[in-house]
Formats: sequence, structure tokens, C-alpha cells
Amino acid sequence: MIYTEITPNPATLKFVTQKILMAKGSVDFATPESATTSPLARVLFDLVFVKGVFVSANFVSVTKDPDATWETAIPPIKKAIAAFLETGKPVVDGMEMEAEGTVLEESETVRRIKQLLEDNIRPAVAMDGGDVIFESFEDGVVRLRMQGACSGCPSSTMTLKMGIEGLLTRMVPGVKEVVSV
Repeated sequence: MIYTEITPNPATLKFVTQKILMAKGSVDFATPESATTSPLARVLFDLVFVKGVFVSANFVSVTKDPDATWETAIPPIKKAIAAFLETGKPVVDGMEMEAEGTVLEESETVRRIKQLLEDNIRPAVAMDGGDVIFESFEDGVVRLRMQGACSGCPSSTMTLKMGIEGLLTRMVPGVKEVVSV
């Protein structure tokens, strides 16, 4: 069974499955060319109205072409996901998901930022069909990459500034600003 959930991004819907698609991490395919490692993403990109695919634990966020309607797009997307899951193939071929934050000498500040992201931010963002990936921390500025439904979402700036930046500046000494990369 696959059901849909709306996201704050009107161009993206979350397709939730009853199967674990990725045991750890997430992967974002912004173009068909970037989907070479994912048979599922390639199947979805074969649908002419699919413009982006984001895969996480038990859901796929699909971004549609602005000219397409969800009424016509949802049934073939659900059908494609269900047919793919029946094959039993892995969602991502031969790709080991990198353990995030594999840095030998990581400061206490960076560890604290990553922990807050993991415990507080990422689960909330995943509910909206996206993800937030830590990129760097330098001179008081945290750089994050927004993925899935969060990438290009009209609400992502508010989420970034009022939500994430508010939490990190309150909870982590030295954090002055959060920006998207």
C-alpha cells in the first residue's frame, strides 16, 4: 500500500510505503542524469512529468513539472513505485551511503550542531518529505543543504531561518547564522 502526504512544497508530494527503502540516510536525484545509481528513480523519471526524486527511509518525495496536475500524476507514480517494489530490487544500486560526519577531528560545536539536527530537525523535516544535510560550520555560520520537498520549497527559508537557525543559535554557543547551500 502506498499513500500520499502533502508537503509544504506544492510541487512535491510524499509517497509513503510500508517497506523500508533505505536503512540509513537519504538520496536526492534532481535530474534524470543524476539517477544512474537508483533503479527506482530511473523508473520514476521515465514519467514525463517527474522532475525530481528524493528517497528516504520509507518514502519517496516526487517533484512534478509545474504544468502537470497531481490528479493526473498521482496514479502513475503510485503504480510505478508499487511495480518497482514488487521486483525486490534495491532502491540504490551498489552505493554505500556515507556515514554522515565522518571527520577525524570534529569540534564540540560541530558535534552539538549535528546532534541537534539528527535528534530535532531531520525527523521534523522528513515528515514534510525532505531532509537537511550538514555541510559545514565556519565563523559562526552553519551551512546546510536542503533536499527533497525542502529543496525549492516556498517555506524552506522560513524553516531555515525561524526554525533551524532559532534552535541552533539558542542551543549552540558560537552559532550566529544558518544558511542554505
